[in-house]
Amino acid sequence: MAQLTDDCFAFGGPLLSVEEAAALIAARVPVLAGVETVALDAADGRIAAADVAARLDLPPFDNAAVDGYAVRWRDLAPGAETVLPVRGRLAAGAAAPGPPLAGAAVRIFTGAPMPAWADTVFMQEDVRREGDAVVLPPGLKAGANRRPAGEDVARGAVVIAAGRRLTPPDLALAAATGHAGLAVRRRLRVAVFSTGDELSEPGEALRPGAIHDSNRILLAALLRRLGCAVADLGILRDDPAALPGRLAAAARDHDLILTSGGVSTGEEDHVKAAVEAVGRLVFWRLAIKPGRPVAMGLVGDTPFVGLPGNPVAVYVTLLFVVRPLLARLGGALPAPPPSQPARSAFRYRKKAGRREYVRVSLRRTPDGGVEAVKYPRDGAGVLSSLTGSDGLAELPEAVTAVEEGDRIEVFAHPLLW
Repeated sequence: MAQLTDDCFAFGGPLLSVEEAAALIAARVPVLAGVETVALDAADGRIAAADVAARLDLPPFDNAAVDGYAVRWRDLAPGAETVLPVRGRLAAGAAAPGPPLAGAAVRIFTGAPMPAWADTVFMQEDVRREGDAVVLPPGLKAGANRRPAGEDVARGAVVIAAGRRLTPPDLALAAATGHAGLAVRRRLRVAVFSTGDELSEPGEALRPGAIHDSNRILLAALLRRLGCAVADLGILRDDPAALPGRLAAAARDHDLILTSGGVSTGEEDHVKAAVEAVGRLVFWRLAIKPGRPVAMGLVGDTPFVGLPGNPVAVYVTLLFVVRPLLARLGGALPAPPPSQPARSAFRYRKKAGRREYVRVSLRRTPDGGVEAVKYPRDGAGVLSSLTGSDGLAELPEAVTAVEEGDRIEVFAHPLLW
């Protein structure tokens, strides 16, 4: 495993913006994930470890783009119909005949290789068949309905860039250009804990004062969608003596440790001291709402991130702060999140210097536009706001007020761009 420096997350300035946090990660955090080769059917969602070049032209030979008749363009009569005898038939998968057939046509089907002497294809619906001959209309351009070799991709061209998260079309392109498998980054191994004596496992009967642990379920599901191999290590109780050992054990077998709750400065927040006992903790304070308190550091050589305890803050910080870290550790190219513009259907006030993510629902307006309706409750603990909204409206640091009709940007759930 590559080692991280002790100061990889260090920052001594004021509140960090989301962009500054991502830039700090990109500058100081190395790629940890190793490389393995997997078959194409196992590569979806993985990160390409190297550029992938085409091993052959695509298409590999000149072929017909339509069902019809292949001819030599110079055999056509200018400005008048041309009658040519039909000599042969070519279906997809057949070998093209070699000898030239001057003054003749060949019945050909989509994907069939073009005869070496032919350069143009008439669509079957544009011609008239008369016995063993075909009547061809005037006006077709030379080379029409012919797909030349390499028209899509030339042999040797890079078809997938290193660091790209592979998609089904990527896999299809790799297959079409001669690849049966690809070198990809190993999945990041992420250990997930929840912290707190008040937590109970989902489904258990609740004792007085307890709540079910939902953050761990949320984090694990999101991380799996982001391509990580997740180890659910349960609930860390508020036991100062046991916490350092649990964290150190997780660090030995994982690329990242992720917790929620327990990293503030209260008397029952013991994670901070536990991390410092077996590593180094650098507190980040982000200019973001919800989710300002995010703890980052190292347990041994393994990165540690402590997220806030409220579920909406967990959601926001995972996707806007931890996701860039995962991309860097896993060797993925940075990708800006896609958003869509909408008109605000609400009024809102906020502090300058802090970016806020407001839960909204989208609806179509009579004029064909899209407007964003604010979820009625703002609290970072309102978990139902994530299922009752369509996304998050981003209000930048410089914005202090939103009025009805203002243009805003909305990131749609589940924000796994």
